[in-house]
Amino acid sequence: MQALLDVILPVFVVIGAGYLAVWRGWITDAANEGLLKYTQTIAIPALLFTAIARLDLAATFDARLLISFYTGAFACFLVGLMVARHIFARDWEEAVAIGFACLFSNSIMLGLPITERAFGPEGLAGNFAIVALHSPFCYAVGITAMEIARAQGTGGNARATLDKVLRAMFSNALVLGIVAGFAVNLKGLALPGVINDGLALIVRSALPVALFSLGGVILRYRPEGDLKLIAMVAGIGLLLHPTLVFGLGTALALDRDHFRSAVLTAAMAPGINTYVFANMYGAGRRVAASSVLIGTALSVITVWGWLQVIP
Repeated sequence: MQALLDVILPVFVVIGAGYLAVWRGWITDAANEGLLKYTQTIAIPALLFTAIARLDLAATFDARLLISFYTGAFACFLVGLMVARHIFARDWEEAVAIGFACLFSNSIMLGLPITERAFGPEGLAGNFAIVALHSPFCYAVGITAMEIARAQGTGGNARATLDKVLRAMFSNALVLGIVAGFAVNLKGLALPGVINDGLALIVRSALPVALFSLGGVILRYRPEGDLKLIAMVAGIGLLLHPTLVFGLGTALALDRDHFRSAVLTAAMAPGINTYVFANMYGAGRRVAASSVLIGTALSVITVWGWLQVIP
């Protein structure tokens, strides 16, 4: 219970403040959208850039960590895809969008602040290793699957699909921040002090503003669509993914800090990018939006539960 009070609830208080501010009209929906855009295109890319530029890559990018997390994530994508297609009889495009909702956990807006509050800033190295590959991996899987689904019977080809995947990935500000961080790290570049100080000011705003704007965005979402399908997405994201990662991390003897980061990040609710992806293709939008809302609400309890079993 102490973990719930000390670690999880403060994060959701900030989310709730954003929800309340937009609901009561203290901040307009358009203004909140501006805050969200600021975090997604400036503040969080700056956070990822500075974190990755300073990481000890050899120590942080443990293959066991990435195998544990991303094997579990890809398995959840396949389960969501096949259940949506063969049990709920959705067409392939909507099934891919639903699979993406099962794949893309909220690793930044929820994963980073909850892990930091639970285990301290020194426990975030594994989170940053996961986040560095998260958007590229998930968008590569989702876009490739969606373009294959769309290409059926339309004469689509592998080269066109690859071009779309690469364009989508490298026009994403998060990916660009990650790539820039790797470039600085690998080159051993030292940024001028004034640049570092300016970035530090931006970075300090990233997570609080992201959480606040997340609350305002959630206000738009309503639990519409197939509730059984939404429950399936939430169950896969909140329970199956962390269970798979827990088992794989244990089998691979993942060290304690990386194990914590992997399991806790896997336990996060579907992220807003699941709705962005669904909206981009016009498929599964209601299920994706409702999964973000319901999954985020349920994660208050499920994340507390995972904190009880993580060593």
